[in-house]
Amino acid sequence: MEIMMAASDNTTNQNNLIWLDMEMSGLLPDSDRILELAAVVTDAELNILGESPAFVVHQSDAVLDGMDAWNKGAHGRSGLIEKVKASTLNEADATLQMIEFLKQFVPAGKSPMCGNSICQDRRFMARYMPDLESYFHYRNLDVSVFKELARRWKPEIYSGFKKASRHEALADIHESIDELKYYREHFIVK
Repeated sequence: MEIMMAASDNTTNQNNLIWLDMEMSGLLPDSDRILELAAVVTDAELNILGESPAFVVHQSDAVLDGMDAWNKGAHGRSGLIEKVKASTLNEADATLQMIEFLKQFVPAGKSPMCGNSICQDRRFMARYMPDLESYFHYRNLDVSVFKELARRWKPEIYSGFKKASRHEALADIHESIDELKYYREHFIVK
């Protein structure tokens, strides 16, 4: 397992934040599965300390064939479907490797799960990767809260951040971090 890190002090700190994103075969944890997951760890000021590899989880042809048109299109264009077919990594191994990565930066139970609409990722994690889900604090730092508030209270700020929405785990995480930085600068009163 290759672990990518920024050149910085990567000592474990309970105030570090774990940013996570998953790509799934659909929206329903009872019938859909995890295809890809990745994590980025930042300090409390949103400076990147390290990033995991993107873990692509093998799934059966039945799971992939059962995806709706939107997921087939998005994951086909990104190349994820072919990566899933070629992967030999299962959910249990991806869980273990991700926890090993996270332990370098944040003790178990300290970081909220950070990202965009993170409750959806958490639902899948609780179903298929419960050991990884329990590594996080029960709280979430969900950037979509700021997005929804800005949309209602300050539409000019809401429309100022444009997302690429590539639907690739690492790219989406970096975009979420950048989005929170944007809201910190333009929306949160200092």
